[in-house]
Amino acid sequence: MPADTGRRVADGAPVMGYRRVPGVPPVGVMRACSGELDPARFGGGRAHAHDFLLLVHIERGGGTVRVDGRLWELAAGDVFVVAPGEVVDPVGSGGLDGTAGWAVYFPPDVVDAAAPGTFLTWRAHPLLFPFVRGVAGGAQRLRVPPAERAAFTARLGALDEELRGRRDGYNEAVLAHLTLLLVAVSRLAADVVDDLALRDEPLLAAVFDAIEAGYRRPISLRDVATTVGLTPGHLTTVVGRKTGRTVQQWLTERRMIEARRLLATTDLTVEAVARGSATGTRLLHQVLPAQHGAPPLEWRRAGDAGRSLGAGPSDR
Repeated sequence: MPADTGRRVADGAPVMGYRRVPGVPPVGVMRACSGELDPARFGGGRAHAHDFLLLVHIERGGGTVRVDGRLWELAAGDVFVVAPGEVVDPVGSGGLDGTAGWAVYFPPDVVDAAAPGTFLTWRAHPLLFPFVRGVAGGAQRLRVPPAERAAFTARLGALDEELRGRRDGYNEAVLAHLTLLLVAVSRLAADVVDDLALRDEPLLAAVFDAIEAGYRRPISLRDVATTVGLTPGHLTTVVGRKTGRTVQQWLTERRMIEARRLLATTDLTVEAVARGSATGTRLLHQVLPAQHGAPPLEWRRAGDAGRSLGAGPSDR
């Protein structure tokens, strides 16, 4: 269960930590309604951060939560993920009163426990990227398609049942169910363009389509702007207002995803990976350690270790 660690983030907000119980998998699941899903409840009604990962799925109802200064609107079918260190502030949040759904929370090392030493920092783990590379820092809202919601809820129910039943082998079963859940979340994150189009955001969908079509080439902000029929300045303003990031940041991120994939799944040299992802060797050496926890050669070694275990890593 969450507990105050005594630590503080940069703005002084307390950090809530996951209190481990010996012999019990460090995974928490809460099936709740009537506002009990509000992430703010972990901090006792005050601004706080977590040192664990938090996933909230809304089955029905909705509301608002404030994370790192941004107010997020959540509705039925949404999956909201919050990374460690993000400040959740109940003040100004509308809360999630009248909602029904699930919350899952766990420390990052749970995912790495099956293969100690073969993965990098938690930010580098392929199944945890949705918690890191959200639209605004380490928070992201994803959408479960209506046809998939029953199956998604069933995954949460199966995880909850294993934790409650504590039958023989339940530690392994909990990890397996959590892994399948994170795979499903990662696939939702990969569908962001289709989701934007469905949410009446055709411009953003077109921007991501343009990035997807051209990221392997040395395209620029001007090229993307020309594709969607706007001036670079106007496009920068619109994308920045709606996502909190620039077109160039999104373009760099897509190239880094490809670079990580090539490093983990091929034997290409770092220089060849830089060319294949249009990052450039210098940028690759700068961005991977700064934003994703490890330099290129460590990514290569992690991919080699994963393949030796018979589980070739994938980025999304």
